[in-house]
Amino acid sequence: MLLAVAFNGAFVAIELACGVVGNSLALVADAGHNASDVLGLLLAWGASWLARLPPTARYTWGFRRSTIYAALFNAVVLLVACGVILWEAWHRLSAPAPVASRTMIAVAGIGIVINTLTALLFASGHRDANVRGAFLHMAADAAVSAGVVAAGIAILSTGLAWIDPLVSIAIALVIIGGTWDLFRESVDLALDAVPRGIDPQAVAAGLASLDGVTRVRDLRIWGTSTSETSLTAHLVVPDPSRHPATLAAARRLLHDRFHIDHTTLELDAAE
Repeated sequence: MLLAVAFNGAFVAIELACGVVGNSLALVADAGHNASDVLGLLLAWGASWLARLPPTARYTWGFRRSTIYAALFNAVVLLVACGVILWEAWHRLSAPAPVASRTMIAVAGIGIVINTLTALLFASGHRDANVRGAFLHMAADAAVSAGVVAAGIAILSTGLAWIDPLVSIAIALVIIGGTWDLFRESVDLALDAVPRGIDPQAVAAGLASLDGVTRVRDLRIWGTSTSETSLTAHLVVPDPSRHPATLAAARRLLHDRFHIDHTTLELDAAE
């Protein structure tokens, strides 16, 4: 996180300055997107730190859910930023301004290198929505910077200034496409939906298949954070002598097959 914030923070300042001096909306748009990514990285970093704090008497779950709200806020900021970019680009299409295409190419080329290296830092964290979001954003940034380079070359070759706002619109649409999925997942987690990658019917069927279990009731599955899942359920096991073995088997199943570690299971001898 520290390396990602440092590299991208410095690049945002350079890219924004070059975009303003070179009158390139594409560079300014990309700088705005990168700035929101830096904000998102800071939020994810802070939320990850909060998630590691121990529970208190009042906050018995600790602060794990802060990672969910950080991911949601990051997605909202990105979508709002895209709206601003689209609005400005639409107006520039009707009145294109001269663009310093060589500056676009040079700065965006640096962006490809920085964003690719940053994305590689998060490549292994695919199970955490915060880390996965950071990886996807950095990878998208590298692709967007490549688009800005292509736009700069096209403007340099043709002299058509309207290519700059057109590329800005394409950049915004790419960002929206990549962010919408993160936004939906964050909203789902905030509303205690079953986390992605977990099939509640498969969980219920797995628990019901355990020896001694005749019924599974009141199954609840939700995300405690962007990387942790909790579950509660009632298992009907008519033979009380089987309860210890069934409980151990259920916890092992949930951990090994579904990666659910925080479980609260109640075993009932009757319906």
